[in-house]
Amino acid sequence: MPPEDRVNSISGGTILKTVSLILTTYNSGKNLASTLESIEKQDYPDIEVNIKDGGSTDDTIKMIKEYKERSRYPVNWVSRSDEGIYDAMNQGYALSSGDIIVFFNDFFLCHDAVSKMAALIEGDTGCVGAHADLIYADGEKIVRYWKMGPQKSLYAGWMPGHPTLFLKREVYENYGLYKTEYRIAADYEFMIRFLKDGRNRLAYLPENIIRMYYGGTSTSGTGSYLASLKEGHQALKENGLRFAFVIDVLRTLRVLLQFVKRPS
Repeated sequence: MPPEDRVNSISGGTILKTVSLILTTYNSGKNLASTLESIEKQDYPDIEVNIKDGGSTDDTIKMIKEYKERSRYPVNWVSRSDEGIYDAMNQGYALSSGDIIVFFNDFFLCHDAVSKMAALIEGDTGCVGAHADLIYADGEKIVRYWKMGPQKSLYAGWMPGHPTLFLKREVYENYGLYKTEYRIAADYEFMIRFLKDGRNRLAYLPENIIRMYYGGTSTSGTGSYLASLKEGHQALKENGLRFAFVIDVLRTLRVLLQFVKRPS
């Protein structure tokens, strides 16, 4: 969308921030259609969609091409090999040009999810981004509620859900991208890296705005979680956080509580 057309009807005519959604795909036909549909239903007018495909052999490429033709948003995409999910995410970031960066491979639960998060960031000039609550689902079955709560100390085991992070581009410019030597917890390491700087504050939206597809790299079972915990411990030590074991325990307790059925 041309800059002169970026008029925010919600905030009284101020210039909109471009939100870059970054998707990574590899034989993702099973979930990609619903992900793209949830993007198209957003009421925020200035979204840029960036798709880094890893050389899919199913119908993913066909779906991406068709989506680019019909989408009301600009779509940038590339299909080539990569060295794993975090290398793909870094390549996806290189495609983007927006003011707010979101790594998104899931499903927006409401049509105004992007609008709410962008407005939250715009209304809080001291924050570097925003986060919200999310749910994990296996098909239609909800298996985990992740209620973040407002930002707390990393030493309390608190960490925002990476799928809900809307971050200003300056965060990546100042702190770098995802370290590809981590195979399962580079997103956790990245969040530690910028959040350990107490000046970096996140605004919080206490709503479920995203449904995450259960069974990804770090959610496919006990083994993957233990591997994630091991890499997470390494990330804490690499970033100079003391009492890493205590943080691990508190973090695990928070995760276990997320599997408790939420009252209706």
